[in-house]
Parts: sequence; structure tokens; C-alpha cells
Amino acid sequence: MGPRLNKKKAGWIALFAIIASIFLAPFSGYLLLPDQAMAQAPPAFDGDENPRSNFWRAVREGNSGYTAVRGDEANVLIQNGGENWRQLKQPVAQYGGWFIGAVALACLLFLLLKGRLRLENGESGMTVERWTTFERTLHWVNATLFIILGVTGLSLAYGRVVLIPIIGKDVFAAYAGLAKVVHDYLGPVFGVVLTVLLLRWLWMNIPSMTDVRWFLKGGGMFTNEHVAAGKTNGGEKAWYWLLFFGGIAVVASGVVLDFPNLGATRGDMQLANLIHTGSALILVGAAVGHIFIGSIGSEGSLRAMTTGRVDVEWARQHHDLWYQELLDQGVKPQTDSEAQAARDKPDKEAHSAHTPHSA
Repeated sequence: MGPRLNKKKAGWIALFAIIASIFLAPFSGYLLLPDQAMAQAPPAFDGDENPRSNFWRAVREGNSGYTAVRGDEANVLIQNGGENWRQLKQPVAQYGGWFIGAVALACLLFLLLKGRLRLENGESGMTVERWTTFERTLHWVNATLFIILGVTGLSLAYGRVVLIPIIGKDVFAAYAGLAKVVHDYLGPVFGVVLTVLLLRWLWMNIPSMTDVRWFLKGGGMFTNEHVAAGKTNGGEKAWYWLLFFGGIAVVASGVVLDFPNLGATRGDMQLANLIHTGSALILVGAAVGHIFIGSIGSEGSLRAMTTGRVDVEWARQHHDLWYQELLDQGVKPQTDSEAQAARDKPDKEAHSAHTPHSA
């Protein structure tokens, strides 16, 4: 009999055998005898018959499989539309950013080359009412929401490229989280306010041949020619209808993005994202021009939305048809102090009517 193995050596050999068997188990197919290996080898393929290629081709086409998760599209492992969305969102963001920049540059060049649109005869000191208190409040609430949503939306769209190099990743992460919450919650509120505003001003923005002539003459902005216009001119009507259709697109797509559990598929969400981004960028670019013309671009325009009244010279120069309608209706121009006194008079009369007289 040969020499016996002691217990210590036997234990090490057994442990080595167990480890070796565990390690070699995945490669056992390669350790079989030639006949056995051929019997268990995967079927040969040539060309497009690679089973792995066929499998991933089926996955990318969105064919249903089976998962334990329940819900819409639960059995679709990979939705190939995501790659299409990724390829499309880059040019939408790029061209949208260029559009905003181009409008801002055009406003700057207009101011440098043409200058501010001045009142030819200066202010007369006599004014007429253009917007009521309700209309001005509606406008400024809508404008405030638009600016907040525009800033937060642009931050989320371009923050990685523009803001991170300036404020760093950590600060941007905190800001982006807050911006998304603000954007998501104020979006539906903006939709309600915008709807009220659009309905309020629908009657004065119906297109007419007067607007066609206004556009053909460029509104007189480059020739200093008087171009007839009613309560709203062609440019203001264009902004209204852009806000009308663009607003519908932004609000509707925003609702889809805000409430994904209402039955929207991944394809619906991707399409809504592209519509939301593209429409919003167009509106922001157009808003830059609207803000420019309504403030520093045209003398006397801003006070229409701050005080509600405009000078009669401004009315004659920019909205002569509307001003003539006011005169035909018997409206008399007033100074600002006279208009304020007229507004205060009903309040004083109402107060005295409710004040008991002493015996």
C-alpha cells in the first residue's frame, strides 16, 4: 500500500476540486468530447440568419415579448422611437436657439440703424383709454407666467451647455430641480390664463384687408409712412394668432408631459416633447420682438399697458382708425389728471351713498 494522505492534504485537495469545478462549469461545453460538443453546439448560420441579430432586430421594431411588469407597453423591452427622438431633439434645440438669437440681433440692429420710433408731433398731453384694468391685469399675469416658464424651460434645455460651465454641476443640479418643479406646476396655470386672454381679445384680432395693406407697407416702420390700423394692427394680430396656435401646442403637449399616467405611450411622450420644445422656442423668439416693440422700440407704447391710456398723438400715428371710432362714439380726450378724477368720482359717490347722514 502506498503512503496515506494525511487529513490536512486531503482537505486541501477537496477544496481545490470544488473551486475548480465551480470555475470550469461555464466552460464545460468546451471540455466535452468532440462528438458531444458537436451535438450541443448552437446551429450554424450564415449571413442574416444570425439568431442574435434577429433577436435585437425584433426588439428594435417594438415587437411584444413578455415581462412581469404590468401597464401600457410593459412587454416592449426597447422602443426604437427613443433613438429617433434623440436624433430630432438636437436640431430642434439648435435651430430654435438660433431663431431667438436672430430676433434679438434684428431688434438690436433696428435700434442702432433706425432708432426708436418717435412720435412725429410729440405728446399732446391729452389721452384716451386703450386697455381696461382687467385687460392690463390679465396681460401682466400672463406675461409674468410666460417669462418664468421661458426662463426655466430654457434653463432645462440649454443648462448643461450654458450654465454648468458658469455655476458648476452641483449648483446647476439644485437649480434644475427647482426649475423643473416650478415649470411643471405653473404650466397648467399659464394654460388657464392664456385661454382667458385669447378669448377676451379674439374679437379685435380678426384679420382684414387693412392688415394686408399694413404688412405690404411694413407697418411704416422703415419708411415713416402713416399706415392705417384699427384697435390692433397687422403685427399685433400676427403675434396674437401665433400665441393662439403656438399656445395651444405648448399647453396641450405640456399636459401630456405633466401627466404621463393618463394613457400616453412612450411615442406620445417623445412627440409631445418635440412639439413642446419647438413651439416654445418659436414663441420665445417672437416674444423678444413683441417686448422690444412694446417697450423701447416705440415711444409711448409701454404706457398703454402700465396706465391703460395713450396719448392722442400716439393713437393718431399708430391706430388712426381706432382713434376715429372713439371720436365718432363721443369719447373725449382727457388729461391724465382729468381721467384720474373721473375714475375717483364714482368711488366717492359710492362711498357717500353708503355713509349715514347725521340728524
